[in-house]
Amino acid sequence: MRSTVKTIPGRASEIVNGRELEVADQRRPLVECLLADRAANHPEEELLSIPKFALDILVCPLCKTRVELLADESGLKCVSCRRVYPIRDDIPVMLPEEATVVEETRNK
Repeated sequence: MRSTVKTIPGRASEIVNGRELEVADQRRPLVECLLADRAANHPEEELLSIPKFALDILVCPLCKTRVELLADESGLKCVSCRRVYPIRDDIPVMLPEEATVVEETRNK
């Protein structure tokens, strides 16, 4: 049986054998398999909600300085301007209007 794939312009879906499938639904098993393989082959690494390679390239959209993952993984903090960008559904929301500015706490 031959599979026919047709991409629908302007939409994130494809027609496969006469059925319209969302691209994300098609790719989900592959991503889950890759993550499971990574966890099995590297058990010593804790799987972060945001991969390290993504953290290495993310910067604050206002001051263009690197951001660091908060200890509780609830947001990304700019090391320069101290803005914290929230993480929702494992996706960093890098919009300045969504960020909060946290004050530095100093130990006396």
